[in-house]
Amino acid sequence: MRLVPMESSSCYTKRLSRGCRLCRKGAKMVLLVTGRCGMSCYYCPLSEAKKGKDVIYANELLVESDADIIKEAEAIGAKGTGITGGDPLMVMDRTIGYISLLKKHFGPAHHIHLYTATIDRERYLALEKAGLDELRIHPPVETWKDLGPLHIAEAVAGLDMTVGFEVPAVPGEEQGLIALCQYAAANGLAFVNLNELEVSETNCDALMRRGFTARSDVSSAMKGSEQTALSVIESAGSEVPLHFCSSSFKDDVQLRERLKRRAKHVARPMDLVTSEGMILLGIVDEGGKKAMLLLEKEHGVPAEMMHYDEKRKRLEVASWVLEDLAPSLPFRCFLVEEYPTADRLEVEREPLN
Repeated sequence: MRLVPMESSSCYTKRLSRGCRLCRKGAKMVLLVTGRCGMSCYYCPLSEAKKGKDVIYANELLVESDADIIKEAEAIGAKGTGITGGDPLMVMDRTIGYISLLKKHFGPAHHIHLYTATIDRERYLALEKAGLDELRIHPPVETWKDLGPLHIAEAVAGLDMTVGFEVPAVPGEEQGLIALCQYAAANGLAFVNLNELEVSETNCDALMRRGFTARSDVSSAMKGSEQTALSVIESAGSEVPLHFCSSSFKDDVQLRERLKRRAKHVARPMDLVTSEGMILLGIVDEGGKKAMLLLEKEHGVPAEMMHYDEKRKRLEVASWVLEDLAPSLPFRCFLVEEYPTADRLEVEREPLN
């Protein structure tokens, strides 16, 4: 068995699925079509804002229209989309509508994969007809040792789209995971993805009650999850393509690459993009449009180097411009670092005067 190492302790055997290869490049938009799910997996890490709620997000953007989805995909130069939830099969009409929307706008080469815990052949056929490229099934943990009663093999028989399993590497469930891999191999599934188990605001209590602990004070990964995945790979990695995706890989590679892509597409002439894909800009928190007029009339700052944000009530100025002018201005000025995402989350603020 040949184990191929990746960034941040991730690895795979044989080959990576097409969906994972695009995620690795940051080229996939994450489209959450609902936070509702028919299962109640104790380890589900979905956030409080999404879990159990019928909301739609394209990456960090709360979706209000189809145009929002297309705009966000274009903002990162997406080569594909990962449809997730909750369980997307709980809103079939919506899910099929979005698959059709994306394929129509971006063309058949736009790769779409989808996660579901639902086993339903008729729905799978409908997804395939709509254009879904890759189906990732998440059987409940209590079924892993004996998947036969779920009739997954019958549900996916003859499908043209790629089908695989994606589950967390839960410590203590090694035998179930090996059985799941063997089932995948015996029934022609294309891959098994093992995600590092992570703690979140919504699953913390459930994980702690079961004796799980975080790997460190600065990590969301659970102790023993990586070792479980590697043990499963050693036992079953020659039978079916296996991929271990670490918690840090999601942040350090997938998210970081997506941020870089988005920054490249959305940065204005006044924005300075860092090597990590963050946006640096100057902020004047007071003075409003009077401050903008002052900078323009008295200091000759070009219009393209400034923008007044009505929603956040702040004047944005090119960082290098405001750094020079701040000592002579009667307003509080700051150098701010933000994510290039739709929510423009601020991560650092430094006073300039």
